[in-house]
Amino acid sequence: MKRDIEFSGIWAIVFDVDGVFTDGRLLVTEEGHLLRTMSTRDGYAIKRALAAGIKIAVITGGNSEGVRKRLSGLGIEEVYLGVADKLPVLRSLSEAWGIRREAIAYVGDDMPDYACMKWSGMAICPADAVSEIQILSHYITAAKGGKGCVREVIECILKEKGKW
Repeated sequence: MKRDIEFSGIWAIVFDVDGVFTDGRLLVTEEGHLLRTMSTRDGYAIKRALAAGIKIAVITGGNSEGVRKRLSGLGIEEVYLGVADKLPVLRSLSEAWGIRREAIAYVGDDMPDYACMKWSGMAICPADAVSEIQILSHYITAAKGGKGCVREVIECILKEKGKW
């Protein structure tokens, strides 16, 4: 369910990984490696957002160097792995960027994202986020996690700025 909101004041987006960039599922190999899939369309949107001057960061509880490599390869410089308490990192980013919290969108799908979503100016979640997160969200994407929700968020923001 989408909610009509104004995206033009957003200048930074902070994303969770599992359940947002991915569908939340993990493939476990015999060697114990955890594999995820991500959408190339989301990757294209990330590059467009960065080129348009939108700040992007990722804060995740996961600890996958493969995730770091993928996101860094897209141009995201601020990738924080293995973070249990995400809010101090988000606040630090806001200060470092010189961007007030009202201009920051946080995209998450589950309870570890709750505090960041409550603090940020705009809380966004994928269509399949847990109910507590959906209730908190200003905008719920039509797309599910790992199925284009990252691109949908970026498109909404860039279209309102005339930069898509």
